Amino acid sequence: MKFKLLVLSILASGLFVMCSSVRIIYDMDKTVDFTKYKTYEYYGWAENSDKLLNDLDKRRIENAFGQEFSKRGMTYVKSGGDLIVTLYIVTEQKQQVSATTTGVSGGPYGYGGYYGYGPGWGWGMGMTTTSYQTYDYTVGTLIIDIYDAHEKKLIFESAASGELNESTKGREERIKDIAKRMMANYPV
Repeated sequence: MKFKLLVLSILASGLFVMCSSVRIIYDMDKTVDFTKYKTYEYYGWAENSDKLLNDLDKRRIENAFGQEFSKRGMTYVKSGGDLIVTLYIVTEQKQQVSATTTGVSGGPYGYGGYYGYGPGWGWGMGMTTTSYQTYDYTVGTLIIDIYDAHEKKLIFESAASGELNESTKGREERIKDIAKRMMANYPV
């Protein structure tokens, strides 16, 4: 439950369009023997995730994770798998504000100084201005939960969060890379 709260506190989504600065977190049950699992099945996408992704991207994500499971010697089955895999996506709109301050100094007081006599030491009053810029962006998180099908308990969870990049160029490669990074700590 702690992990889910952490994930929700760093909400994000749209893995299919994330840029390179993706943050990966994971958690797992260290008492589980992960080598005993040979098959997996997809439970399906969690509620509302299907509204954030089109069918192409859902298949790309499932295939990317499928390749990762295959690398670990596991086989996909439609039902009755040793593991049940759920995927879901959440997004959050954010805004960043930055400020830039510029300043200009005044010139010397001039001949005769401030009171009209003396050498004119010192400087006049300066002026500063501050401008603010706002930047709206969307943060996305893709989460994979892996359950032991027989014991019906969560054994592994990983989340990838980052700012969304709307470019479709290289989308499939980004998905594969993120799935690989999310599964890097899977113990098999």
